[in-house]
Amino acid sequence: MAFRVTRCGIHAFHEVLGIDTDQIRFYWVLQSSLANAQQTAYHIEVSTSQAFDSLCWDSTKILGHQQRNILCAPETGFQSATFHYWRVTVWDQDGNGSQSATNEFFTAYPRSGGLLPPYSMNQTYMPHSSLIFRTWFEDEANRWKGVWIGDNGDSPFYTRKDIHLEQKPTRAIVFASGLGHFNFVCNGDPSAANGHKLDPGWTNYHRTVQFTAYDVSSILKQGSNVLGAHVGNGFYAGDQGDDRFFWPCYEDNTYVRYGNELCFFAELHLFYENGSRETITTGPDWSIRKSATTLANIYSSETKDLRAYPHGWDAPGFTEDEEWKMATPVTGPRGKLKYQNQPPVILHETFEPKTQETVEPGIVAFDMGQNMSTMIRIELKGLPGSEVIIRFSETLGEDGKILMPDPLFKAFETGVFCKLTLAGTGVEVWEPDFCFTSARYIQVEGAALGHENPNNLPTIVSLKSRHISSAARRLGTMTTDKEDCNQLLNMCYWSFVSNLFSYHTDCPQIEKFGWLEVTHLLAPATQYIRDMESLYSKILDDITDAQEPSGLVPTMAPEIRYMCGPLHDTITWGGAVALLPELIRFYYGSTYVYAKLLDPCIRYMEYIATNERDGGLIEHGLGDWGRDIAFGNNQANIETAIYYRCLRNIQHMAAELGKVDVEQRFTAWANRIYEVYNKHLLVTDKAKYPYTFYTSRDTPGVTDRNMVAQAFALQFSLVPTQHIADVQRAFLSACSDSNNTIQAGEIGLKYLWNTLADVDRPDIVLAMARREEHPSYMRFLRQGETTLNEFWQDACRSKCHDMLGTIYEWFYEAVLGVKCETEAYRTWTVKPPLNSEFKYVKGDIDCPYGNIEVEYIKSVEGNVRMKIEVPTSTTGYLLLPTDDSEIDLEREQAPQELVTKRGKRIALQPGRYRVVLRPGICAGE
Repeated sequence: MAFRVTRCGIHAFHEVLGIDTDQIRFYWVLQSSLANAQQTAYHIEVSTSQAFDSLCWDSTKILGHQQRNILCAPETGFQSATFHYWRVTVWDQDGNGSQSATNEFFTAYPRSGGLLPPYSMNQTYMPHSSLIFRTWFEDEANRWKGVWIGDNGDSPFYTRKDIHLEQKPTRAIVFASGLGHFNFVCNGDPSAANGHKLDPGWTNYHRTVQFTAYDVSSILKQGSNVLGAHVGNGFYAGDQGDDRFFWPCYEDNTYVRYGNELCFFAELHLFYENGSRETITTGPDWSIRKSATTLANIYSSETKDLRAYPHGWDAPGFTEDEEWKMATPVTGPRGKLKYQNQPPVILHETFEPKTQETVEPGIVAFDMGQNMSTMIRIELKGLPGSEVIIRFSETLGEDGKILMPDPLFKAFETGVFCKLTLAGTGVEVWEPDFCFTSARYIQVEGAALGHENPNNLPTIVSLKSRHISSAARRLGTMTTDKEDCNQLLNMCYWSFVSNLFSYHTDCPQIEKFGWLEVTHLLAPATQYIRDMESLYSKILDDITDAQEPSGLVPTMAPEIRYMCGPLHDTITWGGAVALLPELIRFYYGSTYVYAKLLDPCIRYMEYIATNERDGGLIEHGLGDWGRDIAFGNNQANIETAIYYRCLRNIQHMAAELGKVDVEQRFTAWANRIYEVYNKHLLVTDKAKYPYTFYTSRDTPGVTDRNMVAQAFALQFSLVPTQHIADVQRAFLSACSDSNNTIQAGEIGLKYLWNTLADVDRPDIVLAMARREEHPSYMRFLRQGETTLNEFWQDACRSKCHDMLGTIYEWFYEAVLGVKCETEAYRTWTVKPPLNSEFKYVKGDIDCPYGNIEVEYIKSVEGNVRMKIEVPTSTTGYLLLPTDDSEIDLEREQAPQELVTKRGKRIALQPGRYRVVLRPGICAGE
């Protein structure tokens, strides 16, 4: 059977309605029922015609099996604001050809240089038609035409435009952006925004402003139409209000703002059946009025008066009253426009309350049963003018009310809330317009449940928690026969997905900041459950925007709150600039970021080199953050190892780009750090212990031996080959001496699990995880938590932090046993958990080449059976304990063909397999 092309895409773009670059990279996924199926050639065609009667780019027929990272760079670029169509034809090992369906993308202005819309407040004095601006605006086809509009204020507003169309367009695409966030509307149709929330993504608006694109082809009609937006503050023009909390405050109680005027722009591109086209843009002919939402604070505080809501404003037939004014062209932000390439933020699952309780008259508490990032939805019925307050929390106090356990963060209990005023029109619905938080508990004040309302307060008709997160494609699931492990997996999952937005934060409740360490530490874990490629690409843009003239990459990007000392300058955070490109290559098979990241990486390493000590050690950062909260231990071990990995990554990037001189420079540089690391940290005299080990430099003049020091050296390939066995022994001895207690913060934790996977000691992992007291994952579960806490604490300030979730990677790698081996899972391994307590494990991951599925069953007698699915274009390798290990293998597509194989590494070609591992051979008995 010839191939079936099951999925196609463009690297680094989740949606493809505003492509703004002249170089893109294609990929596709193949499926065949044949075990030996192999792509031998491909041919890609790109055209502005669906009939492909003329091509704007043609790869020609290329021999090879490459399905990812295919560069498309037309000689004259792509046409601006134009639909492009592409398809790929592939040939298999027998010469049979298969063609994909036609794929579509729409371009913005790839050669606009990222220019903002051209209009500004200076139009009165220097209109863009004047001679000095001619060269800026003469390339009409390739420039932005929209105009930033607003009302010169910093409070939320509605803006709209009545549009009369003489005929229905065949296609209609909108480019739009509104800062801080905006909700796009068209003809009152809730599908107009394609489910997007909190558009556009958060960036450093002084450098980059994202625009989004919407397809409204099926919504616009002949006759009267309405285009518009509801615009709120976000981080762009943060608003504390009179009685609320806003985090990025300085000591004088002022807070950071990128801009002081909320603004919006849009371009509507219309295409008609006769081949003509039309563009409609924002300008002073749009109408604008203040929003019924008078406070839109990103920290989950909004104020809305439902009496002031102009019903029907987003649909045709609405009559504007005196509150609607003509919009004002405004200067807008300083950053350059860039398409929102990362997945949008959308609503996912909806949760009903597990319990609801009146804790005192007029105060009702809801337990949603799951902590998560949320936008709630509440229905109320009450008298006009009634005020209701809604608070959010991850913890309840003994009195049943919401609680912030940390006294330093009491503002999240008292100064974070939403207030709404009812219009008295029956059942009324409220949901946040521009804010989200993480919460398990919702407290409603000034209202009552219907069956207990003696004071005639507004009645709560219903309340739901709606999980909000990135729309990144879902990839995998996993379950075991151990219920506590399943709960831990679920806890990690909800912690991960609750921190993925237009950036990767470490908590959606308190800070909401873009701390960078989680991006690379959790990449191997999150890639099992979400397709993170386009989000990581956007984060790398945030990083380059945040990089300072000295070359320093700060600990967060975007950088809304300037920190100081190691909270601003730590390589374990800033090193994401050199770590993420390699992770994108390894897990997604793409090198598209290399060219734009090489120079920022070099500049960062040159900055870090100025902090070297003793010939190459780095020890000026946060160390193993989270160990005793902020102890800062193992700095030299951790930060120098990250330095070394960054240097090696840049060496590989340079090699890929053909930069021989840079490759040689960084090879020598990395070799020097390797030597220095071992000179100062490797102890070989065997005077203190009967083996070689690594020491920290935490206490000058004192030689110690801890599990993090050994794990970092092992995981970063810093151990000389002859000492690996000794260092592994030192690592296990440190675990034993601690009575299998976790002695790691968030940085060391990942490498602790990685090392325990390498030495095949699942018993130690589970002993650590199951301890009665902290540090312990199961302690969280015993306390009733459903997401991970920030620190190993019961009464923790933040209970939806994901940075401790690196054990999820261990579960996939060492329990399900699936691990990527070469780029994008072209080859991968599955190692059954034979030496563990698990009797049943099942999981899957939709990897870049297709679905991998593994099921493991071990009977009481010790018999082991497995089911393994190997996707087309990949090879899976079953890893077994000894050369004498033996299996019976049956491919489901060829039943009755039972094959016996022996060895430690057995290749599995594409297909679905039933496997029997005979007792006494594979189980090491």
